[in-house]
Amino acid sequence: MLLPESGVRVWLYAPPTDMRKSFDGLSVLVRHKLIEDPTSGQLFVFINRRRTQLKVLYFEQGGYCLWSKRLEAGRFHFNAQGADKQALSWTDLKLIIEGIDLASVRRFKRYRR
Repeated sequence: MLLPESGVRVWLYAPPTDMRKSFDGLSVLVRHKLIEDPTSGQLFVFINRRRTQLKVLYFEQGGYCLWSKRLEAGRFHFNAQGADKQALSWTDLKLIIEGIDLASVRRFKRYRR
């Protein structure tokens, strides 16, 4: 199970990604396309063209970690907002992983610091 520390940033790479890429290929995408440091401890989410496979790349003590999920039925849903890089909350990532469409989620007003 993927359990990040509190306050970790989550980035979605919106263009379709070749899921044959592993640690090195995805870290190059993070460095050159997202203009981020892949060893920063942030989570980087990649989804394939058919939206049936998702990979999350992050760096922990000692090395890279790659979390992957492939759907046997259905698709991952997210709102592509035109930019290559989109910030996600931890809740948004959990909703995407569970197959819930972010556009259909009703968000209520909450206190934030």
